[in-house]
Amino acid sequence: MSGIAHDLSRRLADRAEAVCRHYLSNGRREGRYWLVGGIRNTPGRSLFVRLQASAKGPAGKWTDAATGEHGDLLDIIRGSLVLNDFADVADEARTFLSLPHPEPEPAAPRRCVTPAPSGAIEAARRLFAMSQPIAGTLAETYLRRRGITLLHGTANLRFHPCCYYKPDDGSTETWPAMIAAVTDLSGRITGVHRTWLAPDGSDKAPVATPRKAMGDLLGSTVRIGVPDTVMAAGEGIETMLSLRQVLPSMAMAPALSAAHLAAILFPPALRRLYIVRDNDPAGDAARDTLIERANAEGIEAIPLSPALGDFNEDLQRLGIDALRTGVRVQLAPEDVARFMSLPP
Repeated sequence: MSGIAHDLSRRLADRAEAVCRHYLSNGRREGRYWLVGGIRNTPGRSLFVRLQASAKGPAGKWTDAATGEHGDLLDIIRGSLVLNDFADVADEARTFLSLPHPEPEPAAPRRCVTPAPSGAIEAARRLFAMSQPIAGTLAETYLRRRGITLLHGTANLRFHPCCYYKPDDGSTETWPAMIAAVTDLSGRITGVHRTWLAPDGSDKAPVATPRKAMGDLLGSTVRIGVPDTVMAAGEGIETMLSLRQVLPSMAMAPALSAAHLAAILFPPALRRLYIVRDNDPAGDAARDTLIERANAEGIEAIPLSPALGDFNEDLQRLGIDALRTGVRVQLAPEDVARFMSLPP
């Protein structure tokens, strides 16, 4: 993002709800999000804009669960008014913000959502190949600190002791990181997800954005276990590994975000899909879209909802017995005997 775009985006984020009310007038506020049908201001609920900064990210960021597109409030202006040139988008943003219009400058590159270049996929594969299994590493320490101890079948999770991290100021740092391979239905790596860790593995690294993905994620997931006729899909890696503490033989598919969860591809043999939602509007929108897609494919879709914000929060704050009890009542009866672990 250029300096001009970054400054305008930041100013718009400070007035995120006002931007949404002006450019996405067919939507409405629900909690900390603005929900609307799409970037063209169509009625509906698939696009959600974060109105306040939170642990999930800064204000002004948006995701369309139906298409997988995402961006900031400059993209909202571009899409709602169907503007092609960044100069026009910037002029409109300045008008909305009551800022002076500068003398003409060379046009900045057009801002649009594009597929990840193949070079990003190759870089993701190289990073995963350079990483090591998580057993005995800070990645294992990090997961255990979050109550996650069953780590069988997690070959798609690895550890890198010195993974590059680039803050917004353009500098470069290195931190230990948990590296997750994002794969398509054939098992080919299409991207990776990095979770930078504190030097002792006690928590995530103290950086602005401790989680980032690279490569081509749309349709792919981090696959844990081998899917058969039944599997569970959700957003976060820790969320899905927490569920696996009580469903140790069920295949899990973290999609890494609500938008990507809504767009996952279904394995050919899949007949029942458990949709693990985070307890927020983004999770609701992803759930609704995925249920509709699964039913259209003849796949039974069953939502699994946490008692708190997500299943890792349930595991850490309520304990494994409460997590098991809460999940058990939501499973199909035949899957209780097939997948659920018994208390010790």
